[in-house]
Amino acid sequence: MEPSQPGNNQMPNFDHLNDRVIAQKTSTPTLVIKTNLDPKDSTENNPYYPDKNAKNPKLFRDYFEE
Repeated sequence: MEPSQPGNNQMPNFDHLNDRVIAQKTSTPTLVIKTNLDPKDSTENNPYYPDKNAKNPKLFRDYFEE
């Protein structure tokens, strides 16, 4: 007899998790493209970098730059 809900019984129920953020999917596909018109410095005009005196700007740049 096949189980009514196949899968791993050890998996948690994702509707009841409260220790993480699970983002909702977007309603439309998204495409992110880096062009030669983008600033060379990732902190320039970046809404995620509001504080110019951040503790670790190298860590921020490593995340946003290749």
